[in-house]
This record gives sequence, C-alpha cells and structure tokens, in this order.
Amino acid sequence: MIRFLPAALAAALLAAPLAAYAADTTPREPYGIALEGFAYPYPVHLLPVVNDGEQLSMAYMDVAPQQPNGRTVVLLHGRNFPSSYWAPVIKMLSEAGYRVVVPDQIGFGKSSKPQGELHFDTLARNTIALLDHLKIDKAEVVAHSLGGMLGVRIARAYPDRVAHLVLTAPIGLEDYRLYVPPTPTEKMIESEDKLTAEGYRKQLHTNYAIKLPPDAITPFIDARFNIKGSPDYPRWLRAFVSSGQMIYREPVAHEVALITEPTLFIMGADDHNAPGRPNAPEALRAKMGQNAELAKAFAAKMPNARAEVIPDTGHLVFLEAPEKYRELVLGFLGR
Repeated sequence: MIRFLPAALAAALLAAPLAAYAADTTPREPYGIALEGFAYPYPVHLLPVVNDGEQLSMAYMDVAPQQPNGRTVVLLHGRNFPSSYWAPVIKMLSEAGYRVVVPDQIGFGKSSKPQGELHFDTLARNTIALLDHLKIDKAEVVAHSLGGMLGVRIARAYPDRVAHLVLTAPIGLEDYRLYVPPTPTEKMIESEDKLTAEGYRKQLHTNYAIKLPPDAITPFIDARFNIKGSPDYPRWLRAFVSSGQMIYREPVAHEVALITEPTLFIMGADDHNAPGRPNAPEALRAKMGQNAELAKAFAAKMPNARAEVIPDTGHLVFLEAPEKYRELVLGFLGR
C-alpha cells in the first residue's frame, strides 16, 4: 500500500507549481477561463456538446490501465476544484485495473463556460453523452462534493448506467432552501468578485476543515484567482455563480434515499460544509452541515448502502486520508 505524504501528494495530484503563499499584491500569471496555463496530470480531450442551443466543449481525461480488469470508473469533481485534484485516485484506480474517465463538467475546469445557466440534469446528460462517445455502457461512479449531487442525479436518471456509486463528502444531503433565503445572482457575483485570494484561502479552511499543509492549497487558489487576468473573466465568474445557484435551486436530498444501486458514503468526521450557511439566520446555522450524521441516516433508509466516517478528516477526504480511502473504495468496488 502506497503512503502519500501530504505535500508530495498535493504536488503529484495537482500537477501544478506549489508556490509559497504570496500576498494579493504579487502579480499573477493569468490563466485563460478554460484553465489554459494550468497543467493537468494526464492528456486532456474535448467532446463537443450542445447545451440549450449553445455549442460547447467538455474536457476530460481518459486514463487506460496497464492491466485492464474490463471496468471503468467515472470521477465527478467538486465545485471549487479542477478535476486534476483526482490525480492520486486516478493512479490508485488505474493500478487496480480500472479505466478512469475524469470529466470537467461544463462550467468548470478546462471545459467551456456557458452563457446560460447550469443545471444538474444538463450536466448528467453531458456525462452520459461522454460515456456514449467512449462506448462505455456501464461505469462505477465516484463523486466528491458537488459531484455527489450530480452523482445522485445520474444514478436516479440513468440507473442502468451505474454499477456502484461512491459519494465522497457529498454536499446536498440536506435542502439548503430550508435554511437559507434566496440570493440574487447579481449580489452573488458582486460578493465573489470582491473576494481576495487570502480571503478565499480562509474560506476553504473554514468551510472544508482542511487538514493539508498551506502549500497544498495554493494551486486551488491559483486556479481561481489567476483567471482574473483573463479578458473573459466576467463570463467565468457568472458561470461560477450559476453553479452556486444550481446547488441551492436544484436539491437532490429528496432523491438520495430512492437510489437502488450499491452506494457507499465516505465522510470526513470534521466536514460540516453547508453552502450558504453565512446567509442563513444565525439560529439555523448550527443545524446545517451535519453531513456524517445525514449520510448515516440516508444509508439506513436505502436498500443497498452504507456510510463510513473517517475520524480527524475534513472535506477533502481522498487527499487527507488516502490509505483509508483506498481501502474503502477498492473494497467496495470489488464486491
């Protein structure tokens, strides 16, 4: 079993320079809004898709194993991270014989940033279109954070395409509309535009209870803030805010218990991430983000599910506890 050191792990998985922390005044090398200038660990391909009449490109990595076992895993990323952060999991799965397909959803990473709004149903259709393009009839789905919400939607809409579902620190296990009042898109754009790199770093640590060293977070900061140098930054910003509205407006919590495919929740005990919590009435904030308990409650209601909670771990479960994550995922997929 391979033991990853956190700093070395971050370097390998993100395939991006881990620069020391720099103040916001330090000039940033601009990236394009499709993360041009930000390296991914494997070759990136583009699939043409049409969403709401708009011609777009969906970026993805397709990693073949040296000794194939005939099965494919699709990895679904979170909102604040490029799909490159899956690198150690890609390596783990590839070494175990799995073909690994890793898309950037439309609106994220190296994929197109649409003019229109984002919707989980559209992202689900895009993901199935990618599987069709690659001639993959059925896949294991391993998802993280926002990707967990998308994984739920895919499992519900296309159950015959999903063999197993691994929900890694998923958000959306509660309906955030029950706690948080709606926020106008323009107000969200204004707020996100004012956020500084250091403010974002603090936000990640606060929301995600991250256990990694500071340098391991720097590529995430770069992937977001270097885009500000792009002339297309306003379009990127609107797409990013649209993803936040999608989380709020299109809950999946009411669908989770209906999933019939074998499902494994892998939760960090310290992960209390709850999108929109700062905008909720103070009296309700403490009730939000009880994610490990929510996962266990859902698993108890489902016909073929279980929840595993990893102690001393935050939202980035597969980076913070790689050995335990490997044990749980490979054991589950091998059933």
